[in-house]
This record gives sequence, C-alpha cells and structure tokens, in this order.
Amino acid sequence: MVKVNEGNDMSYELYKIFLPVFLGAAVSSCSQDNQSMSELDGNDQFCDSDPNINYICGPLNAEDLLSVGDTGMILTSGMNGTLDGSDTNGHIYLINPTDESWADLVSGPNFSQDFNSDSYPECPGPLDIDEFSAHGLALKEIEQSYFDLYITSHGAREAIEMFTLDLRDIRAKLVWKGCVPLDETIMHNSLAILSDGGFITTQFITWAGGVESAFSGEAKGSLVTWSPGGEPTLIPDTELGGPNGIAISDDERYIYVAAFATSELVRFDLSQDPIKAESITLEILPDNVRWGEPGMLLTAGGNTSGDGWSVIEIDADTLGADRVGGMSSGAILQGASSALQIDNTIWVGTYSGDRIGYFEKE
Repeated sequence: MVKVNEGNDMSYELYKIFLPVFLGAAVSSCSQDNQSMSELDGNDQFCDSDPNINYICGPLNAEDLLSVGDTGMILTSGMNGTLDGSDTNGHIYLINPTDESWADLVSGPNFSQDFNSDSYPECPGPLDIDEFSAHGLALKEIEQSYFDLYITSHGAREAIEMFTLDLRDIRAKLVWKGCVPLDETIMHNSLAILSDGGFITTQFITWAGGVESAFSGEAKGSLVTWSPGGEPTLIPDTELGGPNGIAISDDERYIYVAAFATSELVRFDLSQDPIKAESITLEILPDNVRWGEPGMLLTAGGNTSGDGWSVIEIDADTLGADRVGGMSSGAILQGASSALQIDNTIWVGTYSGDRIGYFEKE
C-alpha cells in the first residue's frame, strides 16, 4: 500500500464533531407532513435554503444515494425512522429530480414480501419492517426499469436484504425476496453487487467497540464477499480503519474503498496475490463511493479541517483527487455521506438530516 495512516489522532477528534449520534440525531429545518406517500406526489413542503445549494426536504437520514438506471430517478436509504433516532424503522425513498417529488417505498401499497427460501436458505424469515434500518444500497438492472436491489440493513438483524424494484408501471413496486445474514457483532456499511449475483460489503465497525475503535487503530474492518449458494467470507489482505463506501470496476478486478478513519480512498487489485493495495489521503472523512463521469469516482464527507463538508472526485486510474463542491459548517445540510452525479448536477445525502441537497458541479 502506498500509504496507510494508523491511529489517526486528528481524525479521531473530528469524528466527535461529525458524528454526534452516528445512527441518526439531527435538527429539523423543514416541515415533515408527508413521510408516507404511496406515489410520487409533488413536494409541497417548505424548505429553508442556503446559497449555492438547493434542497429537497422530507427524506430522513438519506445516508446513501444511487441513480436508478436510465429512469432519471434517485433512490436513497433512510437509516432511522425519526430525526432523533428514537426508533429503528428505516425508509427507502424514491425521488424524482424533475419535480422534486418523492415517496417512501416501504410504506403503503408500494411494498410487499415474497420470500424465496430456495435462493436464500440461511435467511431466518420475512423482513420485519418495524425493525428495519436501511444503510448501504446497490442496484443491478435485470431488464428495462426492473432491478435487483441489495440493502445493508441493521435493526432486528444484521443482513443484506434482497429486493426487486419495479418501475415499469405508474406505481413503483418494491418486493422483499430474502436475506443473507451477516456477523451480528459487526456493523456492515456499503456494498457492491457482483456479476454472479453475489456482493462485497464493508465491515465498518464492531457494535461493541463503536466508531472510537476504528479511529484509535484498535480495530480494523475487512471486506466480506458472498456468492449464491455460498456463505459470507472475509477477503484476505483488506483490513482498513473503518472501511465505509465501496465501488467496483466493471471487470471486477479493482475494488475502491473509503477508509473513513484514516481519510483515505484505497484501491485493491484482486488480480494480485497477495492482493495489492494503493491509496490516496483525502482532506475529508470519506463515506460512500459512487461512480461519476467515466473513469471517475465521487465521495463525500466532513472536512478534516472541522469546517463543513466536501465532495471529492477521484481518478480511478491515477488516484488523483479534486474538490468539486461542498459547504461550510454554516449550511443547513451537514453530515454529508454520499455524492451522486447526474449530468452536471451533484446530489448529496446525509446520515443525519431531513433533506438531500443538489448543486452544479464546480
């Protein structure tokens, strides 16, 4: 590895600024009267504004964002059901950027369950939506406007929950199909879908040790892979301080992982034995990682200076990095955790808030 920082004292102090309550505390600045829409109705909520960034209010704790194929829609997770984190019921939001409407797909007639126990024999049973906390998202298009959706979930169980998302009709349909149970002692974070229908997910922290253990260097998480018919297995030589967001190259040779606790973006080359790792140190605490323009990655996180947050674009080949946007600590949206580029617009999610933001790329 080019550079790995262990026991990053500055980052350890900063985590206390950026993660007041990691799983969800926030202060609301817009009215929350329409959390359970079964269709994408117009967003009529009042939204306080900031210069140089626009907001869509309503989606709670929208920790991860992804683009839904060529439908123009955005999907976001919601880690907790309320802004103060008082329950564990999470959300899955579908957002239409054109008219800024949104719907919670886990509520009402949008959602159903059809357990496929043959495909997921280790899954103990149907999803309890009252004990569901959606975290990382990954999507694979099966046919036009029809997708497999994998979600890292906490709550009643630690698992990758498997869904299908159908946007072929007027009403979006989300169907739960099964789950892959994971180590209950570990908080898993992001994931990427493999071509065989499997996945790779990140072991962020242990529940017992909390975020402190990652920043202190006492505990390191690894990558876990699963393929249909198999069991979750650790990938050797992938230990990092707080592995968070993940993206994978089309040929599945390279895995890109945000090392949250050491402020790095790490590239693993799976074609090498042992696995080769290279990294770049960033001026943020990087969270989720998404593909942006061809050959480029995007990540977002709190600035290591302690003032606000930034979106960073990284060249997947050279690992060169540039800041392409962000806000100071005076902005309403804080706790930036995900960045998604659609055309020249950057969309930003937060692990702790009542809105998502968007701005034109610098």
